[in-house]
Amino acid sequence: MSQPSAPAATDNRLPRQIPFIIGNEACERFSFYGMRNILTVFLIDYLLVHQNPDVQSREGAAKSIFHLFVSGVYFFPLLGGYVADRYLGKYRVILWLSLLYVLGHACLALFENNITGFYTGLFLISFGSGGIKPCVSAMVGDQFTEENKHLVKKVFAIFYWTINFGSFFASLLIPKTLKLFGPAVAFGIPGILMAIAVVIFWAGRRHYVAIPPTGPNPHSFLRVIFSALAGRRDDAPTTGSTDGSTDGEHWLDRARSAHPERSVEGAKAVFRLLAIFAPIPFFWMLFDQKASTWVVQAKKMDPNFFGWKFEPSQMQVVNPALVMLLIPLTTGVIYPAFKRAGRELTPLRRMTIGMIIGAMSYVVAGSLEVSIEGGAYLSILWQIAPYILLTTAEILISTTGLEFAYSQAPHEMKGTVMSFWSLTVTAANLAVALAAYLNVFTGSAQFFFYAGMALVAGIVLGLIAKNYKVVDYYQPKAGLPRAGVNPDPSAA
Repeated sequence: MSQPSAPAATDNRLPRQIPFIIGNEACERFSFYGMRNILTVFLIDYLLVHQNPDVQSREGAAKSIFHLFVSGVYFFPLLGGYVADRYLGKYRVILWLSLLYVLGHACLALFENNITGFYTGLFLISFGSGGIKPCVSAMVGDQFTEENKHLVKKVFAIFYWTINFGSFFASLLIPKTLKLFGPAVAFGIPGILMAIAVVIFWAGRRHYVAIPPTGPNPHSFLRVIFSALAGRRDDAPTTGSTDGSTDGEHWLDRARSAHPERSVEGAKAVFRLLAIFAPIPFFWMLFDQKASTWVVQAKKMDPNFFGWKFEPSQMQVVNPALVMLLIPLTTGVIYPAFKRAGRELTPLRRMTIGMIIGAMSYVVAGSLEVSIEGGAYLSILWQIAPYILLTTAEILISTTGLEFAYSQAPHEMKGTVMSFWSLTVTAANLAVALAAYLNVFTGSAQFFFYAGMALVAGIVLGLIAKNYKVVDYYQPKAGLPRAGVNPDPSAA
């Protein structure tokens, strides 16, 4: 791909390459959520039927496989982002991994009765989807310069809305397709959408601003840590504090002889943020089970509502629908109202409240499960109540947390911080996969178990937040990155 020059100033007109990226994202998100939202039901009702005759054992195995898949989706961004920034550039990584992504969808559609083939498809999708995840959003920002940077916020709002738009229609249509036409068609349609996404992205190749890769970074987060661990302080006293500091200094200060001060201070900022990140996996344990544990619960509920029959996986449509409604409500009404009342909901307060609300969602869902175990045949629409709570928690934690973490990281370490944020999702899903595999908790007990853990994590987060010193890292106007200059040269 040739490297075009930076786009000229266009006042309030979006760069002409943006529609290609947005169109690609809409189709890709439909493809991903289309297959993801029917995966648990497919595993239980189709693929694992002969391997696990016992329904409860099959449900546990399906949940374990699902969460292993999701953990991969959020692990591979580390690899995709690193290769793009250091060696290949974002365009090549997106294009090549997207082709593997399409191949993964083809495996799902072709090998509906073949475990090896189907699992190969899941791996390719987790590798492709995860690998392009950090590149697509970063590539959006690359298309703007100082002259039109005022449009970035608008474009990212469209970008996020597009993600939920694709998720909404995928959740609405693909579960019913699975029921009516079978797995080959239900997995084939997302595959076709992903192929269309690749074509749309490729069609804009002559218009993209191409940020060249930087090669290895000698002052990355990991290199600073290694230097600090290997460093020797001739003037260091023999005693030190419990956090690794000596003579009032942080242990990372040992790396100052090998790295510039901003890299060392950036590494310290990352460690401060890791304390905030520590409780976050307990939220993702709740959130990602809406496509596994909550679907299993929905299978035991009455799907009929005035002549319409809901598929268990279709209830996931509530989440993106609520996101599109609640984000304008919270940012435009609720947050400003609290600020006017003198009780501003700072990011850390929002995240703490979100953890508690997330725990409440599982208390409500667990109460529904108790009724089901008692013989009640509840309407599937009862799940809307815990969905409202869980989606509210998502907005308070996910969107707020990502923005907060980005603001707290020095420019040189923003890529590292985003990588650790993705790892919180990976860790959460690995834990849930292991718990499901071992059948640690079943029935209503699992809902209250996860609710209890999230509540404790919320309390811990609140205590950590009290001692956290907020320091926003703003990019000085004179130092704003221009097109053609890598705006984020760090990676773990």
